[in-house]
Amino acid sequence: MMRRRVFITFLGGAVAWPHAARGQQPAVPVVGWLNATSPGGPYDRYVAAFLEGLREMGYVEGRNVAIDYRWAYDQPDRLPALAAELARKNVSVIFANTPAVPSAKAATTTTPIVFYSAIDPVQSGLVTSLNRPGGNITGVSSVNIEMGPKRLELLHQVLPAGSPIALLINPNNPGNVAFNLKGLPEAAKILGRQIDVLNASTAGEFEPAFTRAMNLRAGLAIGPDAFFVSRSEQLGALSLQYGVPAIFLYREFTAAGGLMSYGSYITEGYRLAGVYVGRVLKGEKPAELPVQQSTRVELIINVKTAKALGITFPISLFGRADEVIE
Repeated sequence: MMRRRVFITFLGGAVAWPHAARGQQPAVPVVGWLNATSPGGPYDRYVAAFLEGLREMGYVEGRNVAIDYRWAYDQPDRLPALAAELARKNVSVIFANTPAVPSAKAATTTTPIVFYSAIDPVQSGLVTSLNRPGGNITGVSSVNIEMGPKRLELLHQVLPAGSPIALLINPNNPGNVAFNLKGLPEAAKILGRQIDVLNASTAGEFEPAFTRAMNLRAGLAIGPDAFFVSRSEQLGALSLQYGVPAIFLYREFTAAGGLMSYGSYITEGYRLAGVYVGRVLKGEKPAELPVQQSTRVELIINVKTAKALGITFPISLFGRADEVIE
């Protein structure tokens, strides 16, 4: 009997060992994803690019890292509460896109923050400098705002002489409005074009804006804005429907019927942000990680839309285009 009891006790101890070992394993880090828009559409590609960057650093979602996704569904007033929730949960790091970054920064001074920003992070007050961001924040910055005058120039090349250029901006994103207008009145004046500012902060305001551009017989430059990005395909279809020659940032717009797109390769920016999140998870401090600039840009033109609008592209544009949609 004694031997049997000893043997059973030994087996019980053996069974208990794996449980004890599991209990000693480190917890899986959690990345808080804070985004002002909605899942789906182009953001599926951006999420995939972000996860690719994490994988490059050895982190795979569902295996050794978890992502807590928080979307504001184009309601920016929800962002402060969502950011506060992530801060209270003590996630390992927060990743935020342009409109969401100020809310994340206001919610915590201790949780590391990595951003993807379409506006100058120094001028907007996100960081003190690009080389040494300081505090608990760093990230990736695109050059989309700086390319605003270039988009006007591209539109200028295909518009009839004397046609005005309308600029569509989101007035509900006040931190972005000044940057969207940066240098554009001066650029329009140099090109000899009048510039008119149109506003849209909801999908229901798009059609009145396009109607206005159509009545003005204007070309339309759509400003960088996360809400507009999430509606790229709708904006492209509307530009064709209303016969408005328009230029935006990304391919989805042009593929859906927009005339041209010229902007940063956003998936590359999200991949770089994923790499930075991985580096932070490995122990690097955001204050010591220089803000990266995603400088890769692409020009895409839609020849089918040009024919529908009676527009002829200059030969020089064909030579510069990264992609021609026929």
